[in-house]
Amino acid sequence: MDKNIGHWGHAPEISRVRHELRKRCLEVVSAIRLTPHMIRVTLTGPELEGFVSASPDDHIKIFIPGLDGALVRRDYTPRRYDPATRMLTLDFVNHEGGPAAAWARAARSGDRLDIGGPKGSQVIAGAVDRWLLIGDETALPAIGRRVEELPAQAHVTTVVAVPGPEDEQVFATSAHHQAHWVHRPMQQADDARGILAVLEKLTIPEGSFIWVGAEAHVAKAVRQYLVHDRGVPLPWIKASGYWVKGQADASVKDLAGEG
Repeated sequence: MDKNIGHWGHAPEISRVRHELRKRCLEVVSAIRLTPHMIRVTLTGPELEGFVSASPDDHIKIFIPGLDGALVRRDYTPRRYDPATRMLTLDFVNHEGGPAAAWARAARSGDRLDIGGPKGSQVIAGAVDRWLLIGDETALPAIGRRVEELPAQAHVTTVVAVPGPEDEQVFATSAHHQAHWVHRPMQQADDARGILAVLEKLTIPEGSFIWVGAEAHVAKAVRQYLVHDRGVPLPWIKASGYWVKGQADASVKDLAGEG
């Protein structure tokens, strides 16, 4: 597809960067209830030497006991990494029935956690002056990190669905940030109507790069709305289904092949 569509101009390239794949054993420094539905765990350890996360939506694997005691793996976004202090921050959505959430609720200082990766990063290359970041609580780590890492001249709008006002977060950023929050029960996390209602009221300037991360049905609905109703060229959208309701450990990493 021609990336010079209409007045949008040339879209940024998404380049894939590979990293050395290593398994690391880390120690819990702290585990706090950031909001009612988010637990923030800070980890450290000498094995973080050489850890690289080049993009805000990177994923690492964490290795934890499943509900039956067997070892399971789950994908998590590095919310923040400080190489100077070797502190890695992970945010866990606090929900019932998940082994990762159960581990985070029980985590205490001194506990151990094995991680692997990131195996690679998808880096959005090129100057982007305006961003539109759309997601749910599972994408908040990636969205928060992107907002906080943007330069002062950048403009970023976020549209995020969370269970209630007490689950909203504040991001420390030098960028121009406008936040929109959608409140809905977690049981309705596969319903896109709240997010779409906000998007219908937003102006989406040409040349805005749009990132979407949410439950797969929501991410697909948002992507279709942006393309078919708002006329956003496909190369200006990066959409992922972070999870699939009713399917454990399922995701749709890239919706580029969807209509």
